[in-house]
Order: sequence, then structure tokens, then C-alpha cells
Amino acid sequence: MIKRIIQISFTVALVLLIVSCKNTKQKLQEYVKTYNSTAVNFKADDVTLTTARGYINDNKIELRFETSLELNDSNKVKANTSFPKLLKEMINTNQIPKELIEEGVQFDTYFLANDNTVLVKEIINKESVGELLK
Repeated sequence: MIKRIIQISFTVALVLLIVSCKNTKQKLQEYVKTYNSTAVNFKADDVTLTTARGYINDNKIELRFETSLELNDSNKVKANTSFPKLLKEMINTNQIPKELIEEGVQFDTYFLANDNTVLVKEIINKESVGELLK
């Protein structure tokens, strides 16, 4: 009986070890899938839609934030202030995982006007994350 319990415990521990040992590419794919499935619940000022796209070979994730803002100078100024704050909050709440950044995944993030033109673009990687979190 004890031998059987030990065998089952060992098997469960081995399965957990194998499952938890994902490589960066697997984590990237899982992040994109999870992000897009929960994007409908995303709430931020002026953001109407957000999506993620993964580029496994480039070790990169693209995050797009579509907004209701028109493309003009005042909205560009507003976006240059609010978008870095949004990204900082997403990193601090693990919506953009530091673990992936530390493993070398680059996040190309775009804050888009209502006509899909770029208001602000931020690249988050090992080098830039510290500056963004200040």
C-alpha cells in the first residue's frame, strides 16, 4: 500500500516537473493565446480593443491597443503621457510578464488612433524595461 502511494506521488511530481519546465517559445505562445482570450475584459482609458501577436522565430510579441482617439497633435501628446503609464501598470500587474522580458522576449507595443495609425510605439525589452518602470 505504501509502495503504491509512493509510486503515485512520484508520478504526480514528475508530471508537474515536466509541465512546469516550458521553454521560452512555449511561454510566448501560451501568453499570446491567454492574452487574446481575455482581451475582451481589458479596460483602459480610450482603449477599444487590444490584441497580441507572437513571432516565435523573432522572440517577439506585438501588442496593439486600438483607441477611440483621432489622430491629431493633442491626442499624440495625451498618448505619450498615458501609454507609458498603462504599460508600466501592465508590467507591475504581470499582464506583461517580466519573466518573458528577462528571458529575452521583446514586446513591440502600439497605441493606435481610431484609423489604426500609430500614436505611440514603445519597445519593451531587457534594456528598456528599467526606464519604463521608473
